[in-house]
Amino acid sequence: MALIERPGDAGPDDAQAAADALAAQAVPALRRADDPAVLERIDALIADVTGKKGTFDARLVRDLVQAALKLIPDGRDTGELKLFTNAVKELRYAHRIFGKYKDPHKVTIFGSARTPETHPDFLACVDFSRRMAQEGWMVITGAGMGIMAAGHMGPGREASFGVAIRLPFETNANPVIAGDEKLILFRYFFTRKLMFISQAEAVALFPGGFGTLDEAFEALTLVQTGKSTPLPIVMCEGEGGDYWRTWDDWARIQLLDRGWISPEDPSIYHIATDPADAAAHITRFYRNYHSSRYVRDDFVIRLQHRLRDDDVARLESEFSSIIKTGSMVQGGPLEGEVDHLHLPRLIFRHSRSRYGLLRRLIDRINDLDPYTP
Repeated sequence: MALIERPGDAGPDDAQAAADALAAQAVPALRRADDPAVLERIDALIADVTGKKGTFDARLVRDLVQAALKLIPDGRDTGELKLFTNAVKELRYAHRIFGKYKDPHKVTIFGSARTPETHPDFLACVDFSRRMAQEGWMVITGAGMGIMAAGHMGPGREASFGVAIRLPFETNANPVIAGDEKLILFRYFFTRKLMFISQAEAVALFPGGFGTLDEAFEALTLVQTGKSTPLPIVMCEGEGGDYWRTWDDWARIQLLDRGWISPEDPSIYHIATDPADAAAHITRFYRNYHSSRYVRDDFVIRLQHRLRDDDVARLESEFSSIIKTGSMVQGGPLEGEVDHLHLPRLIFRHSRSRYGLLRRLIDRINDLDPYTP
């Protein structure tokens, strides 16, 4: 016998719908990561943990947290979330270790992990890295064997950093740096390569394979495009070697002659005659040049010593092609600068191009004698 529903009776489907409605009311609506209430809670959390509120640094951390909160709503899968998380954790830890040794200049050394200890390139790297340590520099290598071990043997453990990568066939750190606090292990090549360049004031290249050439072209490209601050890049090898000379021949024929690089781009690198020349080239780069940065549209070169006014006028004329507007002047720190406020500045509107010429400008600055009253 069929049941007859009377008006007002609730069937099983209606009961489930009512239960779902009640459950939905019990769960608060999800908020967007850019909701003002969410941002306020993030600001409060940052203030609780760091003691900073409303500062520029606090706003940067808020942006980082806000970006992280968007990952799940964006639909990122578990593998992608692991990549983001591990990358940030690796970079935070690496910067913490390097931050303990902020003042000494550092040179990053790239080269083959397969170079035998008796090879001229190995001996040249030991000589070069020892010379840099004698000048007060610290050395960064990939922490493995070959050229990486040679780069640590010269300065010794105290003046060495190891920036290692986890690989199935290259997992052991060399004996010089093994077990040291300054040995940092990375999961990803891109975070490791960032530390190699961002923490260095110079790069030394020794012969190697695909990895070495990848690192060489990365360093050259970053300087060529202005994505890295200017820094000396030297190419060095053992006595009797022709690795970098033949590489330079290839670059000039296959890249320069075809127009794939600019005429001034070879100024970005220096092929050293021996380890002493490589070390001298790097230290000379900082004879008067100290550092540089953009402050809005102005390019600011911090100097160790003030230049003579007539030398500045000659530099302005010689490098007018990279001055976008206005003139080249000396002065003090600009508004917004917080570092090295005691140093004199050379200031001009840079065209943000032709960085090989910018490198030549720095060489010319270092050639000039400082101003004397």
